[in-house]
Amino acid sequence: MKILIALLSLFLLPLTQSQAAQSVYQSPADFVTQALGNQSKGQAKAKVFWFSTEQRQVIEEILAHDFRPLRTRYWQQGDDTVWILEEIGKEAPITVGIHVRHGQIYRTKVLIYRESRGDEVRHDFFTDQFKSATLTKDKQLDKHIDGITGATLSVRALTKLARIALYLDRQLSLQHGLQQHSEPR
Repeated sequence: MKILIALLSLFLLPLTQSQAAQSVYQSPADFVTQALGNQSKGQAKAKVFWFSTEQRQVIEEILAHDFRPLRTRYWQQGDDTVWILEEIGKEAPITVGIHVRHGQIYRTKVLIYRESRGDEVRHDFFTDQFKSATLTKDKQLDKHIDGITGATLSVRALTKLARIALYLDRQLSLQHGLQQHSEPR
């Protein structure tokens, strides 16, 4: 009986550890509603952005790894777009909401964090660094993002997602022929 309990403990312990590591700070739906205001209830429906081969290649360059999805959902109201994106930190996905307004980041928020370390990236002192960031011609952020000791991979993940959200926002405006976004530097 003791052996059975020991074996069960070995199999169940990793399961409970991975569940304990997941922290939901805000639901994606609540982030979208907050970003687009109360008017968005019932009005801002998710739209689908289908990636071209070229766009997928650019995203792969930003991520520095394969990117397989064919599409992503986004929300749009006027010149505001909201993107719910995920990237692996060290071992698990980090879900991030990014609100882009007039071609620059208006707000970044970690919605779901699944790693066991590095969750300092969820705090405003870190995510506020992304405010007003735009994308340069070489698809880099136009401002420096300070790292956090012990959260290097999470910092990189959020920075990559910010770049992707700005890139997709720019692609969307190009598809729709909008010239309101500033030219990249």
